[in-house]
Formats: sequence, C-alpha cells, structure tokens
Amino acid sequence: MAEIVVLYKTPKDAAAFDKYYAETHIPLAKKLPGLKKYAVSKGPVGSPAGPSGVHLVAILTFNSVADIQAAFGSAEGKATAADVPKFASGGADLLIFDTKEV
Repeated sequence: MAEIVVLYKTPKDAAAFDKYYAETHIPLAKKLPGLKKYAVSKGPVGSPAGPSGVHLVAILTFNSVADIQAAFGSAEGKATAADVPKFASGGADLLIFDTKEV
C-alpha cells in the first residue's frame, strides 16, 4: 500500500477552512482514481511538545505510489490539487510513501 499524508497548517480562518474542506474539497478528493481510503484528523493536532501548528491531517491510501502519481495526473487529481490554494491559507505539506506492515 502507499499513502499521501497532507499536513494543513493553521489557516487564517479555521471555521471557513473546515466548512470548505468538508463541503467542497473532500467530495473532490474522493473522486481520485484508485483511492482506497480517506481519513482525516479529528480535533486538535498536537505534538509531544504541545501545539503543532497543523490544523488538519489527511491520509489518503492507494495501492502504490504509482497509483498516487496516476491519480494526481488525472483530471480529478488536477482539480483536487488546484482546489487546495482556495482554502488552505496556512499552506500544506504533502508526503508520499509506500507502507509495509511491521
């Protein structure tokens, strides 16, 4: 399996972010070809030292990194990526990796 983890940093308007993310961005992202699972953080995102500066974490699961790359190369993927600047005023970090059971 492979995952893309998106770390959305604290936005200027958290309520507007949450509304847009739930009503607009999630439905777009759920159309990504090959998407197996979509999970988001619930409540505050902390660190061992306290507040993290991250507002929301999204974890999208695919069969492989190649499937992630193909998904974001598709029309749906391009629309999803183009949507991020519309609501993520704090910015976002994306991490893509293969996973294994340990």
